[in-house]
Amino acid sequence: MAKRRDFIKKVAMGSAGLAIGRTALGFSAKSYRNIIGSNERIHVAIIGLNGRGTSMAGTFASQPDAEVSCVCDVDSRTFAKAISAIAEAKQVNTPRTEGDCRKLMQDKSIDAIYIATPDHWHAPLTIMGCRAGKHVYVEKPLSHNPHEGELAVQAARKYNRVVQMGAQRRSAPVLTEGIEQLHKGIIGRVYFAKAWYTNMRKSNFLKPGAIPPELNYDLWQGPAPRVPYQDGLIHYNWHWFWHWGTGEALNNGTHEVDVARWGLGVDFPTRVSSVGGRYQFNDAWETPDTQIVTMDYPGRISLMWENRSSNGRKIEGAERGVIFYGENGSLDTGGDEYKVYDLAGKLVKEVKSVMKEDPLQGRNTASPSLGMDSLHVNDFLDAIRNNRRPNCDVELGYKSVVAMQLGNIAWRMGRDLKIDPSNAHIIGDPEAEKLWGRTYEPGWEPKV
Repeated sequence: MAKRRDFIKKVAMGSAGLAIGRTALGFSAKSYRNIIGSNERIHVAIIGLNGRGTSMAGTFASQPDAEVSCVCDVDSRTFAKAISAIAEAKQVNTPRTEGDCRKLMQDKSIDAIYIATPDHWHAPLTIMGCRAGKHVYVEKPLSHNPHEGELAVQAARKYNRVVQMGAQRRSAPVLTEGIEQLHKGIIGRVYFAKAWYTNMRKSNFLKPGAIPPELNYDLWQGPAPRVPYQDGLIHYNWHWFWHWGTGEALNNGTHEVDVARWGLGVDFPTRVSSVGGRYQFNDAWETPDTQIVTMDYPGRISLMWENRSSNGRKIEGAERGVIFYGENGSLDTGGDEYKVYDLAGKLVKEVKSVMKEDPLQGRNTASPSLGMDSLHVNDFLDAIRNNRRPNCDVELGYKSVVAMQLGNIAWRMGRDLKIDPSNAHIIGDPEAEKLWGRTYEPGWEPKV
């Protein structure tokens, strides 16, 4: 944990550009924290503490301009580990604990919320936060379905809140340079991007069980219509069930597809298709473990994402990544680095990450890259202080997320979808259009 803390501080005070005006005056991150005072920091509540949330609690606490004032989860067993991570980050004040996220919205001392809940909570909490005057950092995917994503964008704009989606590569400096090189024509006109994700996930079966006394299962369900509790669902495998999750396409595919869409310079597609299934095991999963999503965009441009959740063989030598193809060559990336090849496949340029101590761990569910996490959090905090849009503003996040949600809808329908490129809405398929939104538990409908 000490190495983790030191690395995050080094990134926050160095790569993010904060060294100017702070370390130049001889202040360490710890001393700067003491100088600026608690009232001048951005007070953050962390909502959702299993795995990712606990890791990010430590990352937020390591930022000299922020203080984690509250940790919130429906399962009280998560509190101790999160508080320990915050203490390891050398935050002086111990955050309070809260079991009901709705109570945080009434707390005027909270400036911002961080959301690492299950997917079905992402957009409703984002909207609630904006309505309550909070800035929001929400993990991908922005929403459980496209309609919720539209509402989240509306809420951010209506209440003038900073909303950052957790697509950390948007804040990676070397990758940003690579994308800029693409836009300047380093491989000519870019017309195709291939993205992928691999893992070795195991089989999963659900069975009736007793709700743990530490878990508020009713609140865990929140906006989703009520169903009986089952063992094997919480706290991770909800990803593979449409009632709460969005499958691997949104769980991990969002990251690479966001980079691909960024590099291609496209917004909404004109056609989306998807094939695949649950092939490796015959178990309880509803979402595909093997899936290919293809998207055609205006201007003779296409994007393809390939997923193999339960077969760990790497693609192009990497667990996950993106390749851009252009008239004069190709550009490869996956994290904060890139390589450029000519048309014959000869390497002509390589730029490595500045975060040499933090190699990308593509299958790490808590934090594939502490460095990129810290840079993205720092960008969020800076956007709040300067009243600007962050690197992965809610609207940018929505455009990437809706592309993959359309891929899931195409898979569930078993046919291609024709898309309106002005707003991503499905054209001429009333049955598919029903999956644009969802039904809610009465009284839980998101309202902007």
